[in-house]
Amino acid sequence: MMEFYSASTNSESQLTNTSVNPKVASSTSRVSSWLTPLAYCLGHNVVIPLFFGKINIKGQENIPKNGPVIFAPTHRSRWDSLLLPYATGRRVTGRDMRFMVTSSECQGIQGWFVLRMGGFPVDIQRPAIATLRHTVGLMVDGEMLVIYPEGGIYRDGKVHPLKSGISRLALTAESIHPGLDIKIIPVGINYSQPYPNWGTDVNIHIGESIKVTDYINGCLKKDAKRLTADLTNKLQQLSHQKSEIAAHAFAEMPNSCV
Repeated sequence: MMEFYSASTNSESQLTNTSVNPKVASSTSRVSSWLTPLAYCLGHNVVIPLFFGKINIKGQENIPKNGPVIFAPTHRSRWDSLLLPYATGRRVTGRDMRFMVTSSECQGIQGWFVLRMGGFPVDIQRPAIATLRHTVGLMVDGEMLVIYPEGGIYRDGKVHPLKSGISRLALTAESIHPGLDIKIIPVGINYSQPYPNWGTDVNIHIGESIKVTDYINGCLKKDAKRLTADLTNKLQQLSHQKSEIAAHAFAEMPNSCV
């Protein structure tokens, strides 16, 4: 779920030469004032506690309190998109999350929920310039964005080659709007079983932020390659960390619906 693409050179060029109106961009991505709190309340206080075993969360102190953030998690299961907000979203930071999702996931009843819980569609084969503008607009607005850089679900525990789109998009946004101070947060999500079922234990490791401005040297292709390489290394370190899952993480989380 929430897969990402490698942005085309033409799209980057159009985006670079086009100003972004953040108010217009934000109007195309919704976080329902009633559905989102209700869904997360149910998921975080009922579904997750009943389904999973021990959950260990580390690194919450690495989440910025404000400003644009791109979470770049490993993708091991469809459960990731419920566990990530549990570990980093409203209950922890007071901030809602925006998810870049594939167009196919925005259809039917699933799409109705996704589009009202911060998700917005992208055609991974032909990403529209409007989608890229919208994504930049969310960063201009200081939102928390989720993009799975591996581009799909992998259950072998290894970090697979990352798509360069996440780096190119962040670098382009920072170049168009100097001073945004975009931060990319690597997150390693690991399950005790390849296919999570009842009683599965979970490790969620939130890494130190990567400052996008540290990678701007005037050549987008080279800058993106370097940023992608460093993000890959950080995800590999987080994925290979071994944690002692000794205490249930719910004891550390407030038992509330807000």
